This record gives sequence, structure tokens and C-alpha cells, in this order.
Amino acid sequence: MHKVLVIGTGPAGLTAAIYLARANLSPIVIEGLEPGGQLTTTTEVENFPGFPEGIMGPELMDNMRKQAERFGAEFRNGWVEQVDFSKRPFQVTLEGGQVLESETVILSTGASAKYLGIPGEQENVGRGVSTCATCDGFFFRGKKLLVVGGGDSAMEEANFLTRFATEVTIVHRREELRASKIMQDRAKANEKIRWALNRTPLEVVTEEGGKVKGLKVRNNAGGQEELLEADGVFVAIGHTPNTKFLGGAVATDEHGYIVVKPGTTETNVPGVFACGDVQDTRYRQAITAAGSGCMAAMDCEKFLEGSMVHDWSGPTGS
Repeated sequence: MHKVLVIGTGPAGLTAAIYLARANLSPIVIEGLEPGGQLTTTTEVENFPGFPEGIMGPELMDNMRKQAERFGAEFRNGWVEQVDFSKRPFQVTLEGGQVLESETVILSTGASAKYLGIPGEQENVGRGVSTCATCDGFFFRGKKLLVVGGGDSAMEEANFLTRFATEVTIVHRREELRASKIMQDRAKANEKIRWALNRTPLEVVTEEGGKVKGLKVRNNAGGQEELLEADGVFVAIGHTPNTKFLGGAVATDEHGYIVVKPGTTETNVPGVFACGDVQDTRYRQAITAAGSGCMAAMDCEKFLEGSMVHDWSGPTGS
């Protein structure tokens, strides 16, 4: 039986693994379907402290993994099919049927950005297509941008991008927006924001050589197709937390994000902790994920020492 299993290897999981390994807890880290998390699909990361010249996303995650391995963390390939947190020790079943038993578990499986599912989108992620204005807006200084979406996230992304872009056009498939009135009003008051409503995205168009040229859309009013020219396309239609495999083993909110006790990483199950984007509906940054990974490791260590009193059962009292 193990002392601690870490499920997920983004910045949160790898930071937790580093701290746990340095505490001689010999963590077992399960890599999942996307080792390294979302940063492995990012090109240059310029806002992670300690890298004044920036660092490539995959390189940053590889360095974190090597650091965890240096202190004794053990990595297992594959993904988790199901968990059983109803009894101790906890049981985690991997693909192929292998069952791991552990005194504690740290969940750091992240959240996946939703994509449009249109041609030219996935192959240009990190090369003109993005799902994170905070991460990539800086690279589009003086450019024209498109933001696809009609909710609060899209309005927030568009407003943020006007700090860098000369013009930001919000593209939405309906005439009415889903965003709250205050967020709509804020976007409509921004002189740099334009609107392309009632248009359905069809394809991300690139020039010869791979540079993004714009977004082909269908005007739903008349049915004709048109090209909205831009240097970058930001998809802002939400995120999906990677919690389906849990099968309700811990408390989640209505969107599937794991609920933790305020100010901690404790879930409603004593001995199970959550960190990173899987429990973060607000910040979703590599540095905040890493910070919460540190918190989860320290919470886990205190729990194993018997110095943590679990007095919280989650929002539903489950």
C-alpha cells in the first residue's frame, strides 16, 4: 500500500509530487491521457516566474517532472478508470485492471478547454489559435483578433485582449448573448470591440506558410459564407473539468469542478485532496495551479501525520 497517489501531471500534480517526494512520502504519480497537462500544447510561456526569457511549455513540464523524479517520485503511465473512496485504504483502478491502494489521494486532473471542432482549429493551437487570453494575449500586440463565444468568459477575454490588440471582434452563433448584462455592457462600451453576431464558425483559415488569416463563418441570417480576417482566434466557450472518472466519489459543483474547503485543498472525503484547474473556476494559470499543488502536498502531509482535523463534509453534507 502506498502513502499517497497523485492523479495528474500538470503544474499542480508535479508540484505536489516534488513536495511529497522531498518529504520522503514516495508519491506514485499517475500521468493520465495528457502527461504534462495543457502546457504541453503551449508554445512559449512568458509569465511563469524564474524565466526572464520565457520557456517552452513542454520544456517547463519536463523540467518539473525531472525535479520530482530526482527526489524519488515514481511515475506510472496510463489513466484512471475508476476510484473507490468509500473505504480505506482508497482504491484506484488503472486501465487494464491494475488496482493501487493508498492512504491518501491528490486529484490534479485539470480542466480541458472546449473547442469548436472545426477544420484548422486543433492544428493551429499555439500558432494563432488560443483558449487563454491571459496566457497568449501579449503575443498579439498591435494585431486584429477574434473571440468566439457569447458568455461571460468571452466578454472577459475580449476586454482583456483590447489591452494588446488594435481591434477585437466577438463572434457568436446567435443574435443574443448568454453573458450577464454587466459583462455585455462592459464589452459594448469598449471602443476596440466589434461584433459579428448570428454567425456560425466553419473553419480557421491560414495563409500559405501556416499563419492564421481569419475565421470562415456562415451568416445565419442569409446563409452566405464570409471570412472574418484576423491574426488570431481565441476560443472562449468554457472548460470541462476532468472529473468524470470519479463517478461522484467526491463533491463537485453543478459544472463538475471539485469543491474544496475554503482556504485548503480538502475535499469532502478525509484524505482526498484536490488542486489545480480541476477545482479552480477562476484563475486557471500555471502558477496558481503550482501553488495549489504545494498546498495539497502540505495538507496531505499533515493528514498523514495525524495533525489535520477534518471537520468539513462539503456543500451537500455528503
